[in-house]
Amino acid sequence: RVLVEMLAPYKGRVYDPCCGSGGMFVQSEKFVEAHGGKIGDISIYGQESNHTTWRLAKMNLAIRGIDGNLGKEHADTFHRDLHPDLKADYVLANPPFNDSDWRGELLKDDKRWKYGIPPTGNANFAWVQHFIHHLAPTGLAGFVLANGSMSSNQSGEGEIRKNIIEADLVDCMVALPGQLFYSTQIPVCLWFIARDKKNGPACAGQGAAGRRFRDRRGETLFIDARKMGTMIDRVHRELTEEDIRKIADTYHAWRGDAGAGSPRPYADIPGFCKSATIDDIRHHGHILTPGRYVGAAEVEDDGEPFEEKMKRLVAQLRGQQA
Repeated sequence: RVLVEMLAPYKGRVYDPCCGSGGMFVQSEKFVEAHGGKIGDISIYGQESNHTTWRLAKMNLAIRGIDGNLGKEHADTFHRDLHPDLKADYVLANPPFNDSDWRGELLKDDKRWKYGIPPTGNANFAWVQHFIHHLAPTGLAGFVLANGSMSSNQSGEGEIRKNIIEADLVDCMVALPGQLFYSTQIPVCLWFIARDKKNGPACAGQGAAGRRFRDRRGETLFIDARKMGTMIDRVHRELTEEDIRKIADTYHAWRGDAGAGSPRPYADIPGFCKSATIDDIRHHGHILTPGRYVGAAEVEDDGEPFEEKMKRLVAQLRGQQA
């Protein structure tokens, strides 16, 4: 939901190279419907390596009357790309995290690794580069990754991340709270990649190509949403409608969507969001963790002078220790 609300895929080619049972496509179609668009305005391309899941995806699309190209059969995206020439307006994906057996040693010279050869022990940056490779010149990608992708430096991952940042492709980073998934407790992050942050006058064409945003070259938006969400049971958290709208509206206001319907112009909010420059990111060693950029939330002054509060709290602490 968050990915789809932020990317707003109204029109054009939508691609998910690890589509599972097709949830991203269904969500995109729901989005278009909810915003009064025409379902036929988006075309769907997907791929899935698991035979059973691939059949589920085909069924999922069929029962909703969604036309989609999921390839003739199930296949591994890295080793047999079924859409080799596709340039998508939107890439939406939730790839397997930290996949260690993706047989990367067989793909050392692959043309997709423009920003560096991904380590054989972790497919995260193979996925990132695969998404970038399949983006149209004005395409946008939004995907879920494990938090390690924002800061890891082992096996050359830091170098690949640095090259992607220096190519000015990272549009927005969102840190999410833990416990959002049924399959894992770990907190994750959302990456948003923009092929072209210039986005001048809308050009002929479809999808992201026909959209107008402001020129945001050299800038990246960081959103720290780790404190958001509501526990729905002992182990699961859910983002509320309001949470999702706040995250999406912040991104839309920042990138200057024409007619985004965003109620307020963009402003940094300490502890929540920060528009950073490439220099800021260099200063942090090309680490993309939002917490490093957004700072601390402002704490309301309760009117008690610091000296008195300190004295009172120390006395309270001693009492509790005793």
